[in-house]
Amino acid sequence: MSQSDPKDELVDHLPALRAFAINLTRNSSTADDMVQDTVVKAWSNIEKFQPGTNMRAWLFTILRNTYYSNRRKAKREVPDVDGAFTEGLAEKPAHDGHLNLTDFRKAFIQLPDEQRETLILVGASGFSYEEAADMCGVAVGTIKSRANRGRKRLAELMHLDEDEAMELTDKATVAVVTASGPAAF
Repeated sequence: MSQSDPKDELVDHLPALRAFAINLTRNSSTADDMVQDTVVKAWSNIEKFQPGTNMRAWLFTILRNTYYSNRRKAKREVPDVDGAFTEGLAEKPAHDGHLNLTDFRKAFIQLPDEQRETLILVGASGFSYEEAADMCGVAVGTIKSRANRGRKRLAELMHLDEDEAMELTDKATVAVVTASGPAAF
């Protein structure tokens, strides 16, 4: 039984990569560029991928490393201090639950990068704590701690009580806010 070419599998992970990149960068244009860079890097280093391992985790690791490399480079650039340009690039969608997606985004971007990244990986993207720890190069306990602290901080920022029922329709947002498991994409 022959294994499929790993290059064929790259395309299957593009939506998840883009969602992860958008959550990291908070800018769809930058996210698209990062996904493209990730695919180019993966394609040119495909011989380093070990067939039978998790392609999605490998791609997310490349994207994550690209993100942090870009952040280091950005320190030398002039930022959009008031956010006027960045704010005008995206239209926030309507959300029909108790939790308004705009409020969630405002709270989510206030989290430290490590907590936000962890919640994206174990909440919205569905990676296990072990996979996320491996991708981030930290202990599993560190990932669990970051996720717990991130969820608690989100609840504080959104003024949610522990026993308050949340009426959400977005499964990815539910997975990030609660510890109920990965979202179904």
